Amino acid sequence: MNIQVFGKNKCFDTKKAQRWFKERGIKFQMIDLAQKGMSAGELDSVIKAVGGLDALIDEKSKGYASLAYLAYEADKREKLLENGTLLKTPIVRNGRQATVGFRPEIWEAWE
Repeated sequence: MNIQVFGKNKCFDTKKAQRWFKERGIKFQMIDLAQKGMSAGELDSVIKAVGGLDALIDEKSKGYASLAYLAYEADKREKLLENGTLLKTPIVRNGRQATVGFRPEIWEAWE
């Protein structure tokens, strides 16, 4: 298993996800979206796994208004690549599989 947790340091669900993996002794890599963000390939992989771009957008984020007026998926994707804080967190990847939010019921099947 090669687990990646993309999240924000101040996100409660990201902290819960980290704790969940630590308690089970599962190694993971934490990526802070506010500092590093996702690569284009990572974002495309997650979009395919979760069923579309809209599942990744955090409507509660401060910068959501900058996305709301964009009509095209490609424009929204570019904006998400520029500003990782617009993504819902945590995003947990295991190869080609991915989840958005705190989803231990799915992660258990990955073990």
